[in-house]
Amino acid sequence: MTRTPRTAAAAALAAVLALSAGCASKTDDGTGGSGKDGDKSTFTIGYSQANNAEPYRAQLNKQLRYFAKQHKNIKLLPIADAEQDNARQVSQVQQFIQQKVDVLIVSPNEPDPLTPAVEQACQAKIPVIILDRDVKTDCYDSFIGGDNYQIGKKAGEAAIKALPDGGNVAEIRGLLSTDPQKQRHKGFADALKGHDDIKVVEQREGKWLQPEGTKIMQQWLQRGTRIDLVYAHNDPMAIGAQSAAAGAGKAKDIDFIGIDGLAIPDGGIRAVQQGKMIATYLYPTGAEEAAETAAALAEGKSVQKKQTLDTTEITKSNAEDVYGRYDMSKKSG
Repeated sequence: MTRTPRTAAAAALAAVLALSAGCASKTDDGTGGSGKDGDKSTFTIGYSQANNAEPYRAQLNKQLRYFAKQHKNIKLLPIADAEQDNARQVSQVQQFIQQKVDVLIVSPNEPDPLTPAVEQACQAKIPVIILDRDVKTDCYDSFIGGDNYQIGKKAGEAAIKALPDGGNVAEIRGLLSTDPQKQRHKGFADALKGHDDIKVVEQREGKWLQPEGTKIMQQWLQRGTRIDLVYAHNDPMAIGAQSAAAGAGKAKDIDFIGIDGLAIPDGGIRAVQQGKMIATYLYPTGAEEAAETAAALAEGKSVQKKQTLDTTEITKSNAEDVYGRYDMSKKSG
């Protein structure tokens, strides 16, 4: 991954200051504009995604395309994929600023490098929606995301229930610099406080990727670490770890917990139904809320500064119902 210091990102953005300062007059040709003159029927939405390769983000993209189409006043431009590259994502935000999009949506790969870019869009008077991962500025119009601390705490409570006699837990964490990872870790750790018979014996950064979950689990098993439960910060890493344990003939002795709860054939809900995980936690994509918020902002309406989305614990008892509720396979997008 390329890591771009905040100072370097700010310097890179300096080139677009003249273009964006003052928010130049907008056109009605569909290339951008705030629409404040009231002479536009369609407003352009630019979206910079952290990494399309993650199943959660691929599903988010699909849902956002679908829900954006439900609003006749907005047009979602092709989604820009940062591919977990901070410099690439800063450049994408720069390009959207230069295009004078009416609303900008950003799912930051990491907070520090993207903060100056978000601030520049704000200075250009382009409404900004931050989706899923926070940035270190308040200069945006709305943040939409789940309660990662609460999800982590619920996962910890599930681990306690699964290990009534105590045991060893291994934690596969997301990208360490991101707020969702930090909160999912803290919530889980807080839930385990006072349960001294449950010990976290392994922790590694898995970067949200399934192959990393597989590799990490293989390494733990190869060195003989006794693991009774794996808590992964998303479903792909949990599924990767479970496949590694299955390959070693140890999957039946280990419980797995994930987060995301995507209603896709190879997602966490199906893994729960198949007995590969004991639980996952719905982490809503926020796509529907983002589309609604973008449509409102495009027309100059006020929106809620922070939108916190609820979770659902998904076990075998409710997995089929939750899957049906969130299945997007029959919807075009």
